[in-house]
Amino acid sequence: MASGGGYGDASQKIDYVFKVVLIGDSAVGKSQILARFARNEFSLDSKATIGVEFQTRTLVIQHKSVKAQIWDTAGQERYRAVTSAYYRGAVGAMLVYDITKRQTFDHIPRWLEELRNHADKNIVIILIGNKSDLEDQRSVPTEDAKEFAQKEGLFFLETSALESTNVEDAFLTVLTEIFRIVNKKSLVADEEQNGNTGNLAGKKIIVPGPAQVIPEKKMMCCSS
Repeated sequence: MASGGGYGDASQKIDYVFKVVLIGDSAVGKSQILARFARNEFSLDSKATIGVEFQTRTLVIQHKSVKAQIWDTAGQERYRAVTSAYYRGAVGAMLVYDITKRQTFDHIPRWLEELRNHADKNIVIILIGNKSDLEDQRSVPTEDAKEFAQKEGLFFLETSALESTNVEDAFLTVLTEIFRIVNKKSLVADEEQNGNTGNLAGKKIIVPGPAQVIPEKKMMCCSS
């Protein structure tokens, strides 16, 4: 069971750092989703993100301290050059569209393709239909998105950064799944080590996680 941490990074030992990227068209609310999750804030006059920024929040998942490092980038085409560096090391991705703008949903396959071209193949992806508070302006039926998510093997939730609906759940879904995958790989390594002690004596097996899981002490260049 995952439980939310505070909005500032606690001083406890960090067991894992998971990099999660937010992608999708401009103005779908990526920065608002991030602000709601990282600081529990929402701004009505949000400015467009220029380039890339990231924020962190530490949570406890199954008694382990997990630092989520959430990256947010401008959805405008002119910032597309940022891609490969942006995706490097990401273990989770949130693919965001606006339920009131059909075009933002129609672009999701393109964003997904870009993600699969640049990110690790085991990255955990959730499709997010944001602005669920604007039900009267909806142009993307929930069923359409659910069907697409099932076909592509993605998690799916509709959120409202404004009303704080499902934002926490969306991040916890991704982070808990990453945690499960990483720990399952560790378990496999332990079993292999214990089961084949003869030829593996003295060797430490390192099984890669779904992508790069970065130990906290190596993050000094980029910790906030």
